[in-house]
Amino acid sequence: MITEQNPRFVIYAHSATYDKLHQVATLGLTAAAMGKDVLIILLFWTLKKLAEGQLDVVDFPQEYAAHAEQVARLLKERQVPRISQMFEEAKKVGRFRLIACSAGLEYMGVDPDIVSKHVDEVMGLPAILSMTAGAETTLFI
Repeated sequence: MITEQNPRFVIYAHSATYDKLHQVATLGLTAAAMGKDVLIILLFWTLKKLAEGQLDVVDFPQEYAAHAEQVARLLKERQVPRISQMFEEAKKVGRFRLIACSAGLEYMGVDPDIVSKHVDEVMGLPAILSMTAGAETTLFI
């Protein structure tokens, strides 16, 4: 449960390529382990990827295509945890919530029933903005 006593760490997760989702996961996990109340707000492309079961797919933006194979190999060799694993671990070590934006579900043509099984809550943007107001850290990735 998110409380008012602990510093809130908020990430608005919009981009869904692996490199960006990896940052969302590692920052969220680290902040949760540090005792912060972590809220990950899933928007547009992250919702689409989650609904399609593609959260752990290692993909990169086109501008990094020349290095994608090497980086994917290194991630595997070094046994870097999957995005979903990091989210699960964050929930074990601290206060960590995944929130889906209800408007984003509609805009991206995503079935809310599918997404709701993988998040802590589906909320409208007004409720999200109220809940995240005054956060110690707010990032847009």
